[in-house]
Order: sequence, then structure tokens, then C-alpha cells
Amino acid sequence: MRELFILVVHLLVTLAKLMRPGGVRSVVAESLLLKHQLLTLKRSNKRAPKLTPWDRLLLGFGSACVSRARVPKIAIALRPSTFLRFHQALARLKYHVLYASRRRRQPGPKGPSKELIDAIVEIKRRNPRFGCPRIAQEIAHAFGIEIDKDVVRRVLAKHYRPESGTDGPSWLTFIGQLKDGLWSVDLFRCESILLRSHWVMVVMDVFTRRIIGFSVERTDLCGVSVCRMFNQIITGKPLPRRLSSDHDPLFRFHRWLANSRILEVEEIKSIPYVPVSHPFVERLIGTIRREYLDHVLVWNAIDLKRKLEEFRIYYNESCVHQSLRGTTPGEISGKLPPAHAVLDYYAWQHHCRGLFQMPIAA
Repeated sequence: MRELFILVVHLLVTLAKLMRPGGVRSVVAESLLLKHQLLTLKRSNKRAPKLTPWDRLLLGFGSACVSRARVPKIAIALRPSTFLRFHQALARLKYHVLYASRRRRQPGPKGPSKELIDAIVEIKRRNPRFGCPRIAQEIAHAFGIEIDKDVVRRVLAKHYRPESGTDGPSWLTFIGQLKDGLWSVDLFRCESILLRSHWVMVVMDVFTRRIIGFSVERTDLCGVSVCRMFNQIITGKPLPRRLSSDHDPLFRFHRWLANSRILEVEEIKSIPYVPVSHPFVERLIGTIRREYLDHVLVWNAIDLKRKLEEFRIYYNESCVHQSLRGTTPGEISGKLPPAHAVLDYYAWQHHCRGLFQMPIAA
């Protein structure tokens, strides 16, 4: 019992010596801090090794046992810039606590409703090749709700997760001067499922962006066949005052020129080798390829005519245009706009056998 009492007394004396300022406590704390800093520096080859919470706790208690004059001399792992940044952080925290407003913040502007978000996401899911401006115009056209394309972009970024393989290319918006009574004509080629080439002529009204019609020929084209295709499209329709075309040799053939004189239509030529000088019909052909023909198979000329006619109906009656301020070519031509749908209850109208799906009033 006596030995235990003597051991406790020696322990208390040692703790008293360690706890008093200076002396043994300072020596032990300095030795411990130096060893721990060396171990920390050897832990990683980085210039500024990451300190764990245990490291910070040990260094903090060790610094409290050392005099302030000795701290800068033994701090080998801490640079002066660290103390400066720590001081600056404390100063910012001080002024934040002193001058920060403690008033409750007012709620910001409300975002789009859940029904509108669901409609935007559903339009994008059913029509993955539509861009944000196109979707905003479709919403305004179908529901009568004006929405910015940036709001559509933020909604899609947060709520829409596209499936693999559904991404489609976008198209450039060409800005041109509208001219009443001007039609544009051009040719493009389409391959059938058996890789047989079919030539397609498309005629559009530049003023209304309306597709006048399509004509398909399976054989090689000549001046006679081009005139026959154009006459098939314009049969029973009022003729324009002017017709624009490119410098394809088929549109310079004497039969084509004679046909234009008979119809009393003035022909306007685009700039040679500059597709942007003939922008509207060139963009239309690109839209037909990207949005429709690249996603369907064509069996023969009859099948191609039928599918192009379905696309013409969709394009003229349901497809909105940014250059037309979010309206359809049919509405520019005088057709009454459809009734606006309600976000809580609406239906979907299918075009081109479900390839395009538009919201309509139920």
C-alpha cells in the first residue's frame, strides 16, 4: 500500500511539473510537435500535406503548452501564407457576423409548374430532335403559354434524361427577306430499301414557308421529266409571280425555260456554288432528311410519294417556325389556329405514323 501511495505522489509531481509554464512541459511539447510535423511531412510528397482532425487536435494542444515566442521557431510544417489566409478568413467571418442581415429572405420567383415541366419533358421525349426554341414555340402554340427557350433548356437539363441513340442534330435558322408571291424549287435524291435512287422535286412558298407539293421520279432526270414533275405539283394551284431555283443544268434546259415563259412566271437564279443564297428550300430539304427520311424506310416510288404527302400535311398544319414567330405555315396562309389546350388535360396528335407527336386540346 505504501508503494502505491509513493507511485501516485510521483505521478502527481510529474504532472505538476509538466503543467507549469516553461520547464519540462515546454520541452516535451516542442519535442512532440517537431516529431509529429516530421511524420506529417513524410506522409506525402505534396508541398502541402492534408492534415487530419487528429493532427489538428494534437498540434493545437501542443501549441498551447509552448510559449508564443517559440511557436514560430518550431512551426516547420506551417507557412506564413497559411497564417495570413487563416487571418483573412477570420476577418471575413467577423464582418459577416457583425453586418450580415438576419432578416428572413423573401422567396424568389416561382419556377414553371409541375404540369408545364411534364409537358416540356414529354414533348422532348416524344420528339427528341426538337430544340429548345422549337419546344418553347410548340408550348406557346398548343397551350397559349409564353415561355422562354432558356427556361425550357433549364427544365430539360434538370428533368430530362435522353435515351441512348435519340440525340439528333440541330439546324441553323436562316434569316432572309420575305417576298410575297415567291416560290422556290429544288431537287434531292432518296434511296429506297433496295438502294434504288429516286429523285424528288419540292416546291415551297417562301412567304408562308408552306410546302406546295412533292413529285417523285425513279428514272434519270432530263429536261422533259423536270417539267413534268413541276407541272404535276402546280396542277390546280394558283401560280406565283416569281420562282427561284439554283444553277442546276436541268433548270437551264430549253424545255424548262419555255415552260416558265408559258406559265408567265419570272425565274430568279441563286448565286452559283453558294447554297446559303437559296436558304429556305435548302433548309427544308435538310429538315426533311434529318427529321423524317433518315428515320423511315422507303420501298418504292409509290411508298415515297405517300410518305412525303404525310410529311407535307404535318409540316403545313402542325410544324411551328421560329421565322414565323411560332406559328404554322397553314395559319400564315389563313387557316384558323387551333384551340389552346389545358396543361391538366390534353391529348396527343400523331403525325407520320407516330414519328411526330404534338399536344392538342382534348
